[in-house]
Amino acid sequence: MKVRLVRNGIFTVIDDEDLTVVKEPPEDGFYWIDLRLEELSLMQPIFDLHELAIEDSMHDEEQRPKLEIYGDHYFLVVNSIRFDDEEIFLRPLNIFLGKHWIITATKQKINEIRLVKPRLLEEKVHSPDRLLYHLVDTVVDSYFAVADRVEEKIERLEEDILVSTKKSHLTEIIGLRGEILWLKKALGPQKDLLAKLNKKELDLINPELRQYFGDIYENAVKIVETFETYRDLTGNLREAYQSSLTSRTNDIMRVFTAMTVIMMPLTVITGIFGMNFRHMPELDWEYGYYAVLGLMALIGISIFFFFKKKDWL
Repeated sequence: MKVRLVRNGIFTVIDDEDLTVVKEPPEDGFYWIDLRLEELSLMQPIFDLHELAIEDSMHDEEQRPKLEIYGDHYFLVVNSIRFDDEEIFLRPLNIFLGKHWIITATKQKINEIRLVKPRLLEEKVHSPDRLLYHLVDTVVDSYFAVADRVEEKIERLEEDILVSTKKSHLTEIIGLRGEILWLKKALGPQKDLLAKLNKKELDLINPELRQYFGDIYENAVKIVETFETYRDLTGNLREAYQSSLTSRTNDIMRVFTAMTVIMMPLTVITGIFGMNFRHMPELDWEYGYYAVLGLMALIGISIFFFFKKKDWL
């Protein structure tokens, strides 16, 4: 647990041995309590946090983004995205917002909490609703980084398929498409949450911030549209895979057919000279064996170059 007094973006660490000090409004600034989920119960009696919000935070690993109003405080859930090149998954960020305090509670470390700190100093943040804005904005901005990595993976898959098609590519395409569809579905409620912060009148959030939340909402819409495009691109990848596989099969069949055609006249010649007739002129010729081999080689090479000229090989 980290308890900080924030004044114009500057942090002052508060001794967490006596947490009751954060119950009273500071002369200037606000309190930011950043803690793990298991420590959230310590804050419930101090700020009178609603038990339903505590229960939601403790038991739902993949929570639906939402905004709930409980008397003198709000409860928000914002999902952070992480992509490790194999799987896309969400990490819920639980936020309790009061008039002079804000609580962030997570089960695992979320990188956006670390990234938001320099912005607080730069913007000289002095109220919890401003911290809420910058935190949500940082979370949504991280979606673009994930989107860029997904795009890079799609491009890499496309190049690999064009160079050399493998069975493993189909597994990757299906897995990536499933992740994108799941993420697109999960981002819908997040967009709805941002729409509420933009349009709904909330006592604990300065009306001036509504337009800023509107900008975040527009970014969220762009992200949803981006992943909609990626879903279509993975569909195109699957078609490219099938097309490349078909083309590769056709190439193999073309080679086999050419080999069969080349061998056919040679088989006829060997069949003729393999007949058990007693009187065959070439059988008594001293150079007959070598002449037949030369004829067979000449026929095979001639057919091969004929195919190359026609661009059939």
